Amino acid sequence: MFEWKRVVIPVLVILLLCSGSAAAQANTTISGVVIDAHSQISNAIVRVQATENSTTTDEQGRFQLAGLQPGEPVFITAWASGYYIAGVIALPGEDIEIQLEAHTVEDNPEYKWLPSTYHPGEGENQGCSECHASDASLQTGEDGPGEWANSLPVDEWLLDAHAQAATNPRFLTMYLGQDMAGEQSPPTRYGTSRDYGSFPLPPDPAQPYYGPGYKLDFPATAGNCAACHTPAASVNDPYGVNPTTVSGVPAEGIPCDFCHKIWNVHLDESDLPYANMPGVLSFEFRRPPEGHNFFTGPFDDVAPGEDTYSPLQQQSQFCAPCHFGTFWDTVIYNSYGEWLESVYSDPETGKTCQDCHMPRRGVSHFVRPDKGGLQRASETIYSHRMPGASDEELLQNAVSMAVSTDLDDDQLAVTVTITNDRTGHHIPTDSPLRQLIVLVAVTDSDGDFLPLKDGPTIPVWGGEGNTEDGYYSGVPGTAYAKILQEMWTEVSPTGAYWNPTRILSDNRIPAMASDTTTYRFNTSQACEACAVTVNVKLLFRRAFIELMDQKGWAIPDILIDQIDVEISLQ
Repeated sequence: MFEWKRVVIPVLVILLLCSGSAAAQANTTISGVVIDAHSQISNAIVRVQATENSTTTDEQGRFQLAGLQPGEPVFITAWASGYYIAGVIALPGEDIEIQLEAHTVEDNPEYKWLPSTYHPGEGENQGCSECHASDASLQTGEDGPGEWANSLPVDEWLLDAHAQAATNPRFLTMYLGQDMAGEQSPPTRYGTSRDYGSFPLPPDPAQPYYGPGYKLDFPATAGNCAACHTPAASVNDPYGVNPTTVSGVPAEGIPCDFCHKIWNVHLDESDLPYANMPGVLSFEFRRPPEGHNFFTGPFDDVAPGEDTYSPLQQQSQFCAPCHFGTFWDTVIYNSYGEWLESVYSDPETGKTCQDCHMPRRGVSHFVRPDKGGLQRASETIYSHRMPGASDEELLQNAVSMAVSTDLDDDQLAVTVTITNDRTGHHIPTDSPLRQLIVLVAVTDSDGDFLPLKDGPTIPVWGGEGNTEDGYYSGVPGTAYAKILQEMWTEVSPTGAYWNPTRILSDNRIPAMASDTTTYRFNTSQACEACAVTVNVKLLFRRAFIELMDQKGWAIPDILIDQIDVEISLQ
């Protein structure tokens, strides 16, 4: 017996050890607890980094992740509200502990913004382009540039209007009251009234005029334009920054660091920003104390680093402060409010601003792979190209146009329907300078235009002059716009909403709505055996043509759609 025991016992130990090792190898779960410096954390999101494999912690901070490959280490992250994201490397079968660090709950007004473009530094204290912009030279090989070349966030942001917010020539010339050549309009004239005191007068027609300007009307103040156009400069002084004098990071317009320090948006009981509180006036920030950093983003698994998850980054409310604005009790910018009133705001069936203006473009990285970027599902990565009012593709997919005709004796009726079926707000929206223009023409076989007998024509603000040069006043068609009139000078249409204005008319098309117009043309002058051609164009125009002439803005109209129909008169 004794010999048997001496021999058999070691064999049993070896068998048990092997059995335990095999069990460990077969284990496909990782268990653990999420804690902070004081206690366990419940409702924390625990995830296998860059995957959909996630769970939440229970009341004791415990979790279990399943579906793992035996023996393969994975990086497990954890996040909870109020904490930075943290993570550890673990093997299936292990019981781990992830400790979270609470982030700042205050805003540091002394914080220095990080630049979006190149800036020397280390880790998170350098320009965003160091990791979030492509370098084609690193990706060029036998197969050419890698799939992420020029598709990373800073690459896209550099092409976006937000990156030009501080240098946009239309904004600057409107702010200063100049044209593109730097010619200055005369200062605003004022009259006096016994009842009202001083009041502005219209521009003197005998003087050269290069369009309106905020500084012409309010030369002693900076205004709140910087609250949206140069927010990194104005966050500490919303009414005291002249946006034409900023430099450094604020001159980047809407820099990366600005958006990724936003913590909250202050909205009223209607879920709208408070009146006359644009941009930084409605944002709440979390700029970190010295020696720390703080980044909010749409992922709950970005670690290591001082990053945290913010659901606000994927919500339309994030856009509200700069896309809703009431001035002098008149709603001027309202794409967010229009979205809020539309079916697009339905949380179950609708779409957010980001869904349309930060569309997924099929890329798999938002950080350069050589800087540690992980491959992710393309549907989780939002584009920073942010197409808007200058994007031809976006506009050509914004609305639908249908044309029908009816020939009756010597009259041809052309019916045009514009349906706002693919846009979550009015079309056009935001800037009151924008217009949607429908042009309807009928020509005979000789190319001569048939006269309009009945139907709408383009109003005088469509431009008086040569039709071929874009002056469409009196031409058969319809123009959709919100028309503002200045209260004192009665100048209309105006974009000088820094002055008291009223809405003179507004025929823009809301989301999911349609507008139909009918035009009747006299065909009696065309030969009976001939055919006529109906041509309908739908154009988007960035600003009223008279203002463009005053400012010297060379902004071509964008053709959204065109329909041609040939009709026999026999």
